[in-house]
Amino acid sequence: MRILHRAMTVFLSTLTLSCTLFAAEETDFPVKITDTLPYVDLSNDGKPLRVQRNQDTENMVDLDFAITSRSCPPFCIQPMSVASGVETIGELELLEYIRRKDSGDNSIIIIDSRTGEWLAKGMIPTAINIPWTALSLKTASAKSIAEILEFQLDVISTEALWNFENAKTAILYCNGPWCGQSPTSIRTLLALGYPANRIKWYRMGMQGWKMLGLTTVTP
Repeated sequence: MRILHRAMTVFLSTLTLSCTLFAAEETDFPVKITDTLPYVDLSNDGKPLRVQRNQDTENMVDLDFAITSRSCPPFCIQPMSVASGVETIGELELLEYIRRKDSGDNSIIIIDSRTGEWLAKGMIPTAINIPWTALSLKTASAKSIAEILEFQLDVISTEALWNFENAKTAILYCNGPWCGQSPTSIRTLLALGYPANRIKWYRMGMQGWKMLGLTTVTP
């Protein structure tokens, strides 16, 4: 009887502790990413960073991303599918790519396609900036484009062609579904022969990321 009583006491103590920890977590993180994922811990430029949603339930989106009616052109609504074979992804899928990249998966690159003046408003953690102008066949030199392909995207240079066998999975984004910067970069990569199945597009971009109160970093 004593053994049974002792076992029951231990069980109840454990249950009470678990409930207390769960309640504390619920209190500490009233706004989770999903019901089972309050945050994602990773490294950004060698420093620890916690990606989570803003915990202020009264928080509002930045005014820079609150405008609903930008002039079109150039700020026209982008289609859900930017190109055949290129997958459009959401925040949870992007977070998984970020987690994998942070865990050492060097086959993944997250590209912010925006030009410089937008970067100070915040970037998605672990992303690097390759502005759409740096990949443009009209504005960039063949040499600079080749350097991006070879040294950042792991495309192998051959005598006359590019070998995309080891090309990274590239996730591109820009300002939002009204922004054409990342779609332009995607179409350029495809024109250069980049495999469509190695390209992902986060269509909602910074507007969607900020609308959900997710952590941003500045360059």
